[in-house]
Amino acid sequence: MGKIKEEVLAANANYSANFGDKGRLPMPPGRRFAVLTCMDARLDPAKYAGLAEGDAHVIRNAGGRASDDAIRSLVISCKLLGTREWFVIHHTDCGMETFTDEVMRKLLRSSLKCASVDATGWHDAGGGGGSAEGEHISWLTISNQEQSVLEDVQRIRNHPLVPKGIPVYGYIYDVRSGRLVEVLKATAAGRAK
Repeated sequence: MGKIKEEVLAANANYSANFGDKGRLPMPPGRRFAVLTCMDARLDPAKYAGLAEGDAHVIRNAGGRASDDAIRSLVISCKLLGTREWFVIHHTDCGMETFTDEVMRKLLRSSLKCASVDATGWHDAGGGGGSAEGEHISWLTISNQEQSVLEDVQRIRNHPLVPKGIPVYGYIYDVRSGRLVEVLKATAAGRAK
């Protein structure tokens, strides 16, 4: 067994030993809201949004983007589990700002091994074994954080499966200060109707 796996299992043993009555938490989130945010390990939505277990749905993906799957999760969150407000939260210094769709596609065509980055950009490890399947994916890269938050809020707001009465707020988390900074145009675009 690898070191990381051992650490995870040890942490889980400690967590489950002190689980208490958390097994009785209801399925619907207690505070009736959902957060769509990035998978970046520096972001801890429970801490920056003051969440306890059972409070809210947290949907994470690369960039915190309003992908089809993220919208699917938000619709389920509302329709079946009663959330009434949604937050789209991107962040500063996001890895999704460091490449384009074409860069990702080129790297994947060359090799499936981990790439590296330096001052000149992304570089493939080589070794072959690449795939052209990356050509069929929109990687939802980010060139401007405020614009991407606005676009994601607008995409959610205008989606035919999203109820018009749900407000969708737009924010950028500052990884250097821990502050949430509202993107006013996004929150205005996400206003409940």
